Amino acid sequence: MNTATKLSGFALGLVAVLGAAYGVGLVTGPVTPAESGHPDAGHPAGGGGHEDAPGGADAHLPGGLLVSDQGYTLTPVSTPAGEFAFRVTGPDGHAVTAFDVEHDKRMHLIVARRDLAGFRHVHPTMDPDGTWRIASPLAEPGSWRAFADFTPTGAKPLTLGVDVAVPGGFTPRTLPAPAATANVDGYAVTLTGELRPGAASELTLTVRRDGEPVTDLQPYLGAYGHLVALRQGDLAYVHVHPDGAPGDGRTRPGPEVRFRAEVPSAGTYRLFLDFQHGGTVRTAEFTVVADPADHAHD
Repeated sequence: MNTATKLSGFALGLVAVLGAAYGVGLVTGPVTPAESGHPDAGHPAGGGGHEDAPGGADAHLPGGLLVSDQGYTLTPVSTPAGEFAFRVTGPDGHAVTAFDVEHDKRMHLIVARRDLAGFRHVHPTMDPDGTWRIASPLAEPGSWRAFADFTPTGAKPLTLGVDVAVPGGFTPRTLPAPAATANVDGYAVTLTGELRPGAASELTLTVRRDGEPVTDLQPYLGAYGHLVALRQGDLAYVHVHPDGAPGDGRTRPGPEVRFRAEVPSAGTYRLFLDFQHGGTVRTAEFTVVADPADHAHD
Protein backbone atom coordinates (compact mmCIF):
# COMPACT_ATOMS: atom_id res chain seq x y z
CA MET A 1 0.00 0.00 0.00
CA ASN A 2 1.48 3.39 -0.95
CA THR A 3 1.87 6.26 1.53
CA ALA A 4 -0.89 8.38 0.03
CA THR A 5 -3.38 5.52 0.28
CA LYS A 6 -2.39 4.88 3.89
CA LEU A 7 -2.84 8.50 4.82
CA SER A 8 -6.21 8.87 3.12
CA GLY A 9 -7.44 5.66 4.67
CA PHE A 10 -6.30 6.75 8.10
CA ALA A 11 -7.97 10.12 7.70
CA LEU A 12 -11.29 8.42 7.04
CA GLY A 13 -10.74 6.10 9.99
CA LEU A 14 -9.86 9.02 12.23
CA VAL A 15 -13.09 10.79 11.30
CA ALA A 16 -14.99 7.66 12.24
CA VAL A 17 -13.15 7.31 15.55
CA LEU A 18 -13.67 10.91 16.53
CA GLY A 19 -17.28 10.82 15.45
CA ALA A 20 -17.96 7.77 17.56
CA ALA A 21 -16.11 9.26 20.50
CA TYR A 22 -18.15 12.44 20.27
CA GLY A 23 -21.32 10.40 20.31
CA VAL A 24 -20.51 8.82 23.68
CA GLY A 25 -18.88 11.85 25.24
CA LEU A 26 -15.28 10.66 25.11
CA VAL A 27 -13.77 13.72 23.43
CA THR A 28 -13.92 16.47 26.00
CA GLY A 29 -12.65 19.97 26.49
CA PRO A 30 -10.37 21.03 29.33
CA VAL A 31 -11.55 19.66 32.67
CA THR A 32 -11.18 21.69 35.86
CA PRO A 33 -12.10 20.92 39.48
CA ALA A 34 -15.36 22.80 38.97
CA GLU A 35 -16.37 20.20 36.39
CA SER A 36 -16.12 17.21 38.69
CA GLY A 37 -19.77 16.47 37.97
CA HIS A 38 -18.80 15.22 34.52
CA PRO A 39 -21.61 13.16 32.92
CA ASP A 40 -19.34 10.11 32.90
CA ALA A 41 -18.88 10.27 36.68
CA GLY A 42 -19.76 6.95 38.32
CA HIS A 43 -20.21 5.26 34.95
CA PRO A 44 -20.24 1.54 35.70
CA ALA A 45 -19.10 0.22 32.32
CA GLY A 46 -16.10 -2.01 31.71
CA GLY A 47 -12.43 -1.71 32.43
CA GLY A 48 -10.88 0.94 30.24
CA GLY A 49 -9.26 -1.53 27.88
CA HIS A 50 -7.97 -4.10 30.38
CA GLU A 51 -8.33 -7.66 29.20
CA ASP A 52 -9.81 -8.84 32.49
CA ALA A 53 -12.45 -6.10 32.64
CA PRO A 54 -16.05 -7.13 33.19
CA GLY A 55 -18.42 -6.87 30.26
CA GLY A 56 -20.32 -3.70 29.54
CA ALA A 57 -20.95 -1.00 26.98
CA ASP A 58 -17.40 0.36 27.25
CA ALA A 59 -15.53 -2.88 27.99
CA HIS A 60 -13.87 -2.72 24.56
CA LEU A 61 -12.40 0.73 25.04
CA PRO A 62 -8.65 1.16 25.39
CA GLY A 63 -7.37 3.00 28.44
CA GLY A 64 -7.31 6.74 28.96
CA LEU A 65 -10.42 7.68 27.00
CA LEU A 66 -12.64 8.04 30.07
CA VAL A 67 -12.39 10.46 32.97
CA SER A 68 -14.54 8.09 35.02
CA ASP A 69 -14.83 4.29 34.88
CA GLN A 70 -16.00 1.49 37.20
CA GLY A 71 -17.02 4.12 39.75
CA TYR A 72 -13.57 5.76 39.88
CA THR A 73 -13.13 9.38 38.73
CA LEU A 74 -10.02 11.43 38.01
CA THR A 75 -10.38 15.03 39.25
CA PRO A 76 -7.73 17.76 38.88
CA VAL A 77 -7.18 19.94 41.94
CA SER A 78 -6.43 23.67 41.93
CA THR A 79 -2.78 24.34 42.81
CA PRO A 80 -0.27 27.18 42.85
CA ALA A 81 1.59 27.87 39.61
CA GLY A 82 4.20 25.25 38.83
CA GLU A 83 2.40 22.37 40.53
CA PHE A 84 0.00 19.71 39.27
CA ALA A 85 -2.39 17.84 41.57
CA PHE A 86 -5.35 15.51 41.32
CA ARG A 87 -7.46 13.03 43.25
CA VAL A 88 -9.05 9.73 42.37
CA THR A 89 -12.48 9.35 43.94
CA GLY A 90 -14.01 5.93 44.39
CA PRO A 91 -17.51 4.48 44.11
CA ASP A 92 -18.37 5.95 47.53
CA GLY A 93 -17.50 9.47 46.31
CA HIS A 94 -14.50 9.79 48.64
CA ALA A 95 -10.86 10.17 47.65
CA VAL A 96 -9.07 6.83 47.30
CA THR A 97 -6.00 6.47 49.51
CA ALA A 98 -5.18 2.75 49.10
CA PHE A 99 -3.38 1.76 45.89
CA ASP A 100 -1.40 -1.34 44.94
CA VAL A 101 2.20 -1.05 43.79
CA GLU A 102 2.45 -1.74 40.05
CA HIS A 103 5.78 -1.44 38.23
CA ASP A 104 7.43 -0.20 41.43
CA LYS A 105 4.97 2.70 41.94
CA ARG A 106 1.46 3.23 43.30
CA MET A 107 0.68 5.92 40.73
CA HIS A 108 1.96 6.53 37.21
CA LEU A 109 1.14 9.93 35.72
CA ILE A 110 1.67 10.25 31.98
CA VAL A 111 1.06 13.55 30.23
CA ALA A 112 1.07 14.15 26.48
CA ARG A 113 0.25 17.22 24.47
CA ARG A 114 -2.56 16.48 22.05
CA ASP A 115 -0.30 16.96 19.02
CA LEU A 116 2.02 14.36 20.66
CA ALA A 117 4.89 16.87 20.63
CA GLY A 118 5.31 16.63 24.41
CA PHE A 119 5.45 13.57 26.70
CA ARG A 120 6.38 12.99 30.35
CA HIS A 121 6.08 9.96 32.60
CA VAL A 122 6.33 10.97 36.26
CA HIS A 123 5.40 9.70 39.70
CA PRO A 124 3.59 12.06 42.08
CA THR A 125 3.43 11.66 45.84
CA MET A 126 0.17 11.36 47.79
CA ASP A 127 -0.98 13.52 50.68
CA PRO A 128 -2.84 11.77 53.52
CA ASP A 129 -6.15 13.06 52.11
CA GLY A 130 -5.60 11.28 48.80
CA THR A 131 -4.34 14.27 46.81
CA TRP A 132 -1.48 13.42 44.44
CA ARG A 133 1.03 16.24 43.85
CA ILE A 134 4.06 16.87 41.68
CA ALA A 135 5.94 19.75 40.05
CA SER A 136 3.96 20.38 36.89
CA PRO A 137 5.11 18.19 33.99
CA LEU A 138 3.11 20.36 31.53
CA ALA A 139 6.06 22.16 30.01
CA GLU A 140 4.52 24.19 27.18
CA PRO A 141 1.25 25.92 26.27
CA GLY A 142 -1.42 23.85 24.57
CA SER A 143 -4.01 21.19 25.19
CA TRP A 144 -2.66 18.24 27.16
CA ARG A 145 -4.03 14.85 28.14
CA ALA A 146 -3.15 13.62 31.63
CA PHE A 147 -3.36 9.87 32.25
CA ALA A 148 -3.48 8.35 35.73
CA ASP A 149 -2.42 4.68 35.56
CA PHE A 150 -3.14 2.90 38.87
CA THR A 151 -4.69 -0.05 40.67
CA PRO A 152 -7.01 0.69 43.62
CA THR A 153 -6.47 -1.89 46.34
CA GLY A 154 -9.04 -4.64 45.89
CA ALA A 155 -10.04 -3.47 42.40
CA LYS A 156 -8.86 -3.87 38.82
CA PRO A 157 -6.15 -1.79 37.09
CA LEU A 158 -7.42 1.41 35.50
CA THR A 159 -6.15 4.21 33.31
CA LEU A 160 -8.25 7.37 33.47
CA GLY A 161 -7.61 10.47 31.38
CA VAL A 162 -8.52 14.15 31.57
CA ASP A 163 -7.78 17.15 29.33
CA VAL A 164 -5.81 20.03 30.83
CA ALA A 165 -5.29 23.38 29.07
CA VAL A 166 -2.05 25.32 29.52
CA PRO A 167 -2.60 28.96 28.46
CA GLY A 168 -0.30 30.73 26.02
CA GLY A 169 0.55 30.85 22.36
CA PHE A 170 0.34 27.41 20.80
CA THR A 171 0.99 26.15 17.26
CA PRO A 172 0.37 22.40 16.78
CA ARG A 173 3.33 20.49 15.39
CA THR A 174 3.21 17.92 12.63
CA LEU A 175 3.84 14.37 13.79
CA PRO A 176 7.26 13.12 12.59
CA ALA A 177 7.22 10.57 9.80
CA PRO A 178 7.75 6.91 10.69
CA ALA A 179 11.41 6.01 11.14
CA ALA A 180 13.15 2.91 12.47
CA THR A 181 15.72 4.77 14.59
CA ALA A 182 15.29 7.46 17.23
CA ASN A 183 18.19 9.48 18.62
CA VAL A 184 18.27 10.91 22.14
CA ASP A 185 21.25 12.31 24.08
CA GLY A 186 23.81 10.42 22.01
CA TYR A 187 21.89 7.14 22.10
CA ALA A 188 20.45 5.53 18.96
CA VAL A 189 17.44 3.28 19.57
CA THR A 190 16.27 1.06 16.71
CA LEU A 191 12.78 -0.40 16.49
CA THR A 192 12.10 -3.68 14.70
CA GLY A 193 8.71 -5.36 14.35
CA GLU A 194 5.31 -4.17 13.17
CA LEU A 195 2.10 -3.21 14.91
CA ARG A 196 -0.83 -5.45 13.97
CA PRO A 197 -4.16 -3.96 15.02
CA GLY A 198 -6.15 -6.25 17.28
CA ALA A 199 -3.33 -8.79 17.61
CA ALA A 200 -0.22 -9.23 19.73
CA SER A 201 2.84 -7.79 18.02
CA GLU A 202 6.45 -8.45 18.95
CA LEU A 203 8.56 -5.29 19.10
CA THR A 204 12.29 -5.14 19.79
CA LEU A 205 14.06 -1.95 20.83
CA THR A 206 17.86 -2.05 20.46
CA VAL A 207 19.91 0.58 22.32
CA ARG A 208 23.33 1.74 21.09
CA ARG A 209 25.65 4.55 22.13
CA ASP A 210 28.37 5.87 19.84
CA GLY A 211 27.67 2.92 17.57
CA GLU A 212 28.27 0.35 20.30
CA PRO A 213 25.55 -1.83 21.84
CA VAL A 214 24.56 -0.89 25.38
CA THR A 215 24.72 -4.04 27.49
CA ASP A 216 24.38 -2.54 30.96
CA LEU A 217 20.92 -0.98 30.97
CA GLN A 218 19.61 -0.35 34.46
CA PRO A 219 16.19 -1.49 35.69
CA TYR A 220 13.49 1.16 35.48
CA LEU A 221 10.04 0.47 36.92
CA GLY A 222 10.90 -3.20 37.28
CA ALA A 223 12.13 -3.68 33.70
CA TYR A 224 14.91 -2.67 31.33
CA GLY A 225 12.45 -0.52 29.43
CA HIS A 226 8.98 0.93 29.76
CA LEU A 227 6.85 1.50 26.65
CA VAL A 228 3.68 3.57 26.19
CA ALA A 229 1.75 3.86 22.91
CA LEU A 230 -0.71 6.67 22.17
CA ARG A 231 -3.06 6.66 19.18
CA GLN A 232 -3.01 9.85 17.12
CA GLY A 233 -6.34 11.67 17.21
CA ASP A 234 -7.98 10.54 20.45
CA LEU A 235 -4.80 9.56 22.37
CA ALA A 236 -6.05 6.10 23.28
CA TYR A 237 -3.50 4.79 25.79
CA VAL A 238 -1.75 1.43 25.52
CA HIS A 239 0.66 0.38 28.29
CA VAL A 240 3.00 -2.17 26.72
CA HIS A 241 4.60 -4.80 28.93
CA PRO A 242 8.15 -6.09 28.38
CA ASP A 243 9.08 -9.72 27.98
CA GLY A 244 10.87 -10.93 31.09
CA ALA A 245 12.21 -8.98 34.05
CA PRO A 246 15.62 -8.21 35.58
CA GLY A 247 16.89 -11.10 37.66
CA ASP A 248 14.68 -13.76 36.05
CA GLY A 249 17.71 -15.62 34.71
CA ARG A 250 16.92 -15.09 31.05
CA THR A 251 16.49 -11.34 30.53
CA ARG A 252 19.64 -9.46 29.62
CA PRO A 253 20.31 -5.77 30.38
CA GLY A 254 20.50 -4.79 26.73
CA PRO A 255 21.12 -4.02 24.05
CA GLU A 256 17.72 -5.46 23.13
CA VAL A 257 14.50 -4.87 25.05
CA ARG A 258 11.53 -6.89 23.82
CA PHE A 259 7.84 -6.09 24.16
CA ARG A 260 4.50 -7.55 23.17
CA ALA A 261 2.09 -4.83 22.09
CA GLU A 262 -1.57 -5.03 21.13
CA VAL A 263 -3.04 -1.85 19.70
CA PRO A 264 -6.83 -1.60 19.40
CA SER A 265 -7.18 -0.42 15.78
CA ALA A 266 -5.49 0.59 12.59
CA GLY A 267 -4.03 4.08 12.68
CA THR A 268 -0.93 6.05 13.54
CA TYR A 269 0.63 5.65 16.98
CA ARG A 270 3.40 7.43 18.83
CA LEU A 271 5.58 5.07 20.89
CA PHE A 272 7.56 6.32 23.88
CA LEU A 273 10.34 4.11 25.28
CA ASP A 274 11.76 5.05 28.68
CA PHE A 275 15.11 3.40 29.44
CA GLN A 276 17.73 4.00 32.11
CA HIS A 277 21.48 4.06 31.65
CA GLY A 278 24.16 5.75 33.71
CA GLY A 279 21.58 6.71 36.32
CA THR A 280 19.51 8.78 33.89
CA VAL A 281 16.15 7.94 32.33
CA ARG A 282 15.81 8.91 28.67
CA THR A 283 12.87 8.70 26.28
CA ALA A 284 13.09 7.52 22.66
CA GLU A 285 10.08 8.37 20.49
CA PHE A 286 8.76 6.64 17.35
CA THR A 287 5.90 7.15 14.92
CA VAL A 288 4.43 3.81 13.83
CA VAL A 289 1.53 3.01 11.49
CA ALA A 290 -0.63 -0.03 12.29
CA ASP A 291 -2.22 -1.04 9.00
CA PRO A 292 -4.04 -4.37 8.61
CA ALA A 293 -3.66 -4.15 4.83
CA ASP A 294 0.08 -4.72 5.25
CA HIS A 295 -0.68 -8.22 6.57
CA ALA A 296 -3.55 -9.18 4.28
CA HIS A 297 -1.44 -11.90 2.68
CA ASP A 298 0.31 -13.22 5.80
